Amino acid sequence: MIKSMTGFGRCEVSEGERKITVEVKSVNHRYLDVAIKMPKKLNLFETAIRALLKEYISRGKTDIFITYEDTGQKGAALAYNASIAAQYMQYFAQMEQEFGIRNDICVSDLARFPDVLTIGEQQEDEEEIWHLLERALRGACERFVESREREGDALKADLIGKLDEMLVLVAQIEERSPGIVQEYRQKLETKVRELLDDTQLDESRLLTEVTLFADKVCVDEEIVRLKSHIEAMKAVLEAGGEVGRRLDFIAQEMNREANTTLSKANDLTLSDCAIDLKTGIEKVREQIQNIE
Repeated sequence: MIKSMTGFGRCEVSEGERKITVEVKSVNHRYLDVAIKMPKKLNLFETAIRALLKEYISRGKTDIFITYEDTGQKGAALAYNASIAAQYMQYFAQMEQEFGIRNDICVSDLARFPDVLTIGEQQEDEEEIWHLLERALRGACERFVESREREGDALKADLIGKLDEMLVLVAQIEERSPGIVQEYRQKLETKVRELLDDTQLDESRLLTEVTLFADKVCVDEEIVRLKSHIEAMKAVLEAGGEVGRRLDFIAQEMNREANTTLSKANDLTLSDCAIDLKTGIEKVREQIQNIE
């Protein structure tokens, strides 16, 4: 199945007081380029997230947006630092002796000093969070892949239609090509007879000139290769898979043959067909850039 490099997927998973939402979106890119935006508390999972994404995506500029909510009250915890408090009290006692003043520190005073009491986040169960995050990631990625496949089907149909149009143009070139040589022979023969008047025409010399001309304008090999490339591209599209790079290579080869055909064209009809063919190939190449 053909996949587009443009896609979007979203999944929201809740469990108890926790909720994780994941959104995945991408556009075409030569390689896989992943940017992840998520809360700091999920940063420890970044390597695992990137490894999981590679199961679903091989190419494309991909943005991942992750939100995490915990409505429980266990997120914050008060901590008492006994060693810091002991040091404060030690220095207060020392100051009492050195300066002869009364040590009137009470518990409420001590609690106000820096680092005696601190508020921090309670350690959460990483395994539980990853279990929830993985479900959300896979759900979003599955929907993301489905959207890519839907667009890939549309791209495939469009490309096959364009390739069929190109085959028609190649057939027109193939049909017109022999007539150019015959017309050239007739024109050359008429012109030579006019110049020589009643003098006998040298058939061997005429044949040599026509043969040289035919060699210059002959596009038989280009036609064979163009047909082969078009059919090969259709076969690759039907086979599906991650074929974007292969299709792009075939399109380059098609363009090379079309350029050669245009350079050999010595006829308006043939030139028009070759130009239309090149235009069709460019349209195909543009579409291919969106295929994974």
